[in-house]
Amino acid sequence: MSRRVRVLIEGEVQGVYFRDSATTRARDYEVAGWIRNLPDGRVEAVYEGEDDPVQAMIDWSWDGPDRAEVVNVQAIEEAPQGEEGFQIRFES
Repeated sequence: MSRRVRVLIEGEVQGVYFRDSATTRARDYEVAGWIRNLPDGRVEAVYEGEDDPVQAMIDWSWDGPDRAEVVNVQAIEEAPQGEEGFQIRFES
């Protein structure tokens, strides 16, 4: 079953390779979607795919890469949209 979750990640999450690390992890888990920095210092991501890999990405978001200091992750369920691949978005 396909699942789509929009995730807002707060803390020390920009400038610590969060987006690159998430992209690598998502591709390893075969999760589609995207990730981007927000102007307010948070990172926003969309994870779409099978339930277990999407949940693994949400769980990973609580840790992130070694240099990240995550203080909160908000996961918002959405209707799947058929995302393909995983990419970094540069617009906010």
